[in-house]
Amino acid sequence: MTHPFSPLIQPQELLELQHSKNLILVDASNGKDAYANYQRQHLDKALFVDLNTELADIKEDVTDGGRHPLPTIEQFSKTLSRLGISKESHVVVYDDKMGANAAARFWWMLKAVGHEKVQVLDGGFQEAERVGFPINSKVVSTTPTTYFIEDWKLPLATMDEVEAVVQDTHHIVIDVRDSERYRGEKEPIDLIAGHIPGAINIPFTENLTKNGVFLSSEKLKEKYLNVFNSISSDKIIVHCGSGVTACHTLLAIATAGLDIPKLYVGSWSEWSRNKM
Repeated sequence: MTHPFSPLIQPQELLELQHSKNLILVDASNGKDAYANYQRQHLDKALFVDLNTELADIKEDVTDGGRHPLPTIEQFSKTLSRLGISKESHVVVYDDKMGANAAARFWWMLKAVGHEKVQVLDGGFQEAERVGFPINSKVVSTTPTTYFIEDWKLPLATMDEVEAVVQDTHHIVIDVRDSERYRGEKEPIDLIAGHIPGAINIPFTENLTKNGVFLSSEKLKEKYLNVFNSISSDKIIVHCGSGVTACHTLLAIATAGLDIPKLYVGSWSEWSRNKM
């Protein structure tokens, strides 16, 4: 399929759009000091969204949904409303990991509630800085909106569904974590090392060039068509450690002009606490 609104925006394109009245620029950088770093410097007029408190509804018991389960529809509606996003907004989201983390998650969530005009900045903060996009520490204000959401519209997979299909040759379950984590040679985050039996490994880093920007849409299309081998998107499930970097691969697949497969949000963090 073709995506009428490209999932990625190039830094130079953003530079030319920076004064558009419908543009909402969002910094989705995450990590221990993410908000402090945002306060110190961010792209001009960028708002901040928090992965742990706004793009996830983290439970005390990680066996229920993994480390970054999706927020409720009501919670996400409040986040979009706080950011001043309306149905007409052109949302561009970036992070400090070249779009490889929470920016892709926010992109997927917006697409999943039917928002068409959302793009991830290819190369993230670093590439915007390289082309001379204004950077400052100015406090950004916005006018809250009311963003009504009905449901998640992109396909999701549950842990039970993954278990039911992972050994079926007519389905593919893709683990996008680093190969060392997939092979169980190291596990810096979750309690148990290894992978879901039957899942194949395609590290999300393979979506990028050596400079940390996405491969061309043509190369991504060739790459994933070879992987899918005529299996339809509704029989393909993508996961990672906690349902965040998996969205990077879903973004790459959309950039290739292909249908977006199912996301298993619970990912290894949920599976390893229930099925091992």
